[in-house]
Amino acid sequence: MFVDSHCHLNFPELISQLPQIRQAMAEAQVDRALCICTTMEEFSAVHALATGYDNFWATVGVHPDNEGVTEPSVQDLLERAALPRVVAIGETGLDYYGMDDRKGGRSIADLEWQRERFRTHIRAARAAAKPLVIHTRSASQDTLAILREEGEDGAGNRAGGVFHCFTETAEVARAALDRGYYISFSGIVTFKNAQDLRDVAAFVPMDRLLIETDSPYLAPVPYRGKTNNPSYVPYVAQQLAQVKGLSVQQVAEATSRNFEQLFLSKEAV
Repeated sequence: MFVDSHCHLNFPELISQLPQIRQAMAEAQVDRALCICTTMEEFSAVHALATGYDNFWATVGVHPDNEGVTEPSVQDLLERAALPRVVAIGETGLDYYGMDDRKGGRSIADLEWQRERFRTHIRAARAAAKPLVIHTRSASQDTLAILREEGEDGAGNRAGGVFHCFTETAEVARAALDRGYYISFSGIVTFKNAQDLRDVAAFVPMDRLLIETDSPYLAPVPYRGKTNNPSYVPYVAQQLAQVKGLSVQQVAEATSRNFEQLFLSKEAV
């Protein structure tokens, strides 16, 4: 019924509890999940989840905020993207959080390596004809600019993909939608102080909406502050159902259908 479109089940706090998590998923009617890669070093562990369980899939990519890790080439990403059950490139994007105040003596200008890494992932996604999983934090304008510069303008031979764990404005959502991207909401949308984000969720069309946990982070209310896992994604769906004036079943059906269209249209669904 439900699909968690973004989780990190290979992280230590989740992989050690995987049998219990899978049982909880089944009880919560969460029947599929996309396991997200954040470094090349962890790809084999992420891919093992996808090949070991018929309701998990994998991505390949390096998170924008990870330093001191293997820097992938387009070819590195393409080789892994061609493996069974790898359905997307990412997560990738830009993360400028804390840079405006020159935290640690750095500034946004020092993050050119992030922008080049992002370009590498976009080029790999286009070559592989697989979608991007985009992380953007305090960097929406540069994220959109680089997508445009790399040909992700909503027309022609684009990779497409999803802006995951969306926390930006309606204007950024509109720009992403205009480029053909989906928007995914996490447990943040359930937080008491997240009314602006709920307003954005109300704006996003149902045929471009996804739900996720981003677990082990960002557990939704009523589990806020606890370790998150995919069995909690129905709470995100419940909040979106309230926002949209729909039933939870309708949100589950729409977001599952969108997941299939974006990630599994070239796979056996």
